[in-house]
Amino acid sequence: MTEGRKSIGGTGSVSRRTVLASGSALATGTVFAGCLGEGGDGGDGGDDTAGTEVAIISSPAGFDDNAFNDNAVQGLEEAANDFDLTYTTVEATEEAQYESTQADTAESDYDLIVCVGDNHTDPLETNTSEYPDQNWMLINNVIEGADNVSGWIEMNNEMSFLAGVAAGVMTQQEFEYEGSATDPDGATVGFVGGEDIPLINAFEQSYIEGVEWVDDGIEVLTGYGGSFSDTGAANDVAESQIDDGADIVWHAASAAGGGVFSAAQDNGRFALGVDVDQSVTEEQYQDVILGSAVKALNEATYTVAEAVVDGNFSEYVGEQNLSVAQGSIDFVVGQAFEGDLPDALSQNIEDAKTGFENGEIDLTCGPTSC
Repeated sequence: MTEGRKSIGGTGSVSRRTVLASGSALATGTVFAGCLGEGGDGGDGGDDTAGTEVAIISSPAGFDDNAFNDNAVQGLEEAANDFDLTYTTVEATEEAQYESTQADTAESDYDLIVCVGDNHTDPLETNTSEYPDQNWMLINNVIEGADNVSGWIEMNNEMSFLAGVAAGVMTQQEFEYEGSATDPDGATVGFVGGEDIPLINAFEQSYIEGVEWVDDGIEVLTGYGGSFSDTGAANDVAESQIDDGADIVWHAASAAGGGVFSAAQDNGRFALGVDVDQSVTEEQYQDVILGSAVKALNEATYTVAEAVVDGNFSEYVGEQNLSVAQGSIDFVVGQAFEGDLPDALSQNIEDAKTGFENGEIDLTCGPTSC
């Protein structure tokens, strides 16, 4: 067991893998995907002969992020394979246009519109009343009192804590792989956020608390690239942290996270992925991605899409959650490292998950802010 961590008990190994479908089918702008037939352009979602029609509007990071947005799309892709359902992806990277983008999409008469990210919350508060007959799914928040919104809050604080546990354990281990190595004498890790906003601040703080749960003597360096898409900015922050002693860096920067992985790869250090198994979605960096803190967002979008197909959307109105206790938040080992990481990692991850399940771990921040 790693010295200094809280012992809760429990054993096990981290092996469950969340695999994201290839993002190559997604492109810039408004994209039509899934099992598209007639009406796949979002024409008349109310036509019974057209099947169920769903639209998904991206977060500012856009699609092809190999993380948050693509994971949400994956659930709709799976639903399109299983049901008479088509889906349309609407890439919207300018937050100032979200209210009009949501409204324009609602005018196209979809059976369900999925809004990816808390950035959609304020404009959706307006559009839920403007389009009361439209079914909406909001990811990362909930619209209080709205009877036409299924609001899904992922316990990002739990996910971030698990990433912190993994970083805290591995920085204290002597580990080498293909030119990269930890520095247990230094015991320093890093965090790179995208935009400096309350949601990502909660990621940061929960990550720090996960590291400190392992050992409060570990130093945590933090910084922000200012964007969810600028890999160069994220790379600069990660490079600086590595120069200052970090041997493992975790990011919460969506598509910009590739810059963190390249920094680790170029400097002989390691990194951790977010949202999905990024050793798969960012396979060119699999030699440095020790593992990823993941959430089953695809299961959420699949569930709501299926409910719309079955006419049961009302069962999912209001706040819904993805959590460790539900098996929807986890940490997975990178594909290049399966079976090779020290037992202390799986032991500590399992102990932390048990702590959440038993209500024994209290975090400063909630899943969307502190």
